[in-house]
Amino acid sequence: MSGQPGFVSPFCRPRCLAAAAPAGKAKLTHPGKAILAGGIAGGIEICITFPTEYVKTQLQLDEKANPPKYKGISDCVKQTVNSHGVRGLYRGLSSLLYGSIPKAAVRFGVFEFLSNKMRDENGKLDSKRGFLCGLGAGVAEAVFVVCPMETVKVKFIHDQTSANPKYKGFFHGVREIVRTEGLKGTYQGLTATVLKQGSNQAIRFYVMTSLRNWYKGDDPNKAINPLITGLFGAVAGAVSVFGNTPLDVIKTRMQGLEAHKYKSTMDCAVKIMKHEGPRAFYKGTVPRLGRVCMDVAIVFIIYEEVVKVLNIVWKTD
Repeated sequence: MSGQPGFVSPFCRPRCLAAAAPAGKAKLTHPGKAILAGGIAGGIEICITFPTEYVKTQLQLDEKANPPKYKGISDCVKQTVNSHGVRGLYRGLSSLLYGSIPKAAVRFGVFEFLSNKMRDENGKLDSKRGFLCGLGAGVAEAVFVVCPMETVKVKFIHDQTSANPKYKGFFHGVREIVRTEGLKGTYQGLTATVLKQGSNQAIRFYVMTSLRNWYKGDDPNKAINPLITGLFGAVAGAVSVFGNTPLDVIKTRMQGLEAHKYKSTMDCAVKIMKHEGPRAFYKGTVPRLGRVCMDVAIVFIIYEEVVKVLNIVWKTD
């Protein structure tokens, strides 16, 4: 009997079947959970990393032709603290905080929605599809959240360097921008922002998807230690910084108080190259690198941990 084709002995059946069984289908994250977890992660992250964002923005706005006001990162921090105290490093936090929560919510919500549609029959998302889902998430967050948020943030930070700052707070600043420039005043640099955020998230989710698939191997539901998630996030953040800092510089210039000098995104890029040289496209890279690596690591860690809690208290299967 044991020699018959297709026969499995009762004594070895459980063990044999277990060895032959597939690892199982990967569990999907409900978009609603992703929105909530992403919002929580985004709010916590920005409170931790904002000073590096402030310094990066100041250095990117510091044009050679003016001449430059800051000699480097430490000089920027020193001048800011001497003039405005430590709280000066948090100028513009409110605008970024109000935007970071919905930004991360839209990003992860759209990513999970798209990825749930693009996974294979085993629930696995390959790196190429992860790239496309990240691209979609980046474009969505750029249009709905990032562009108006970043425009207000850059104007706030730039306004602080003026002799007579005119913005008294977030809501006052938004009201003044809309009153003087219309709603389109909060959408300066939309093209550059879409290019930046789209490439940002495409790169990050591509790297994260690749690293996760490598780590999990044949078991799509293998747990990942939060520290490993943070390490993967930091790598993804670093790759995205080197990949699209030039777009970030252009976006920042297009949203500053001197944005009227540029006719378009391309015109801004041409003028930067002509008057300041190619190195200007990588202004603020070091502070941005530090912030983004920490940013992406923190966001992915908090996001994953919040999703775990939501899976316990919010049943969606």
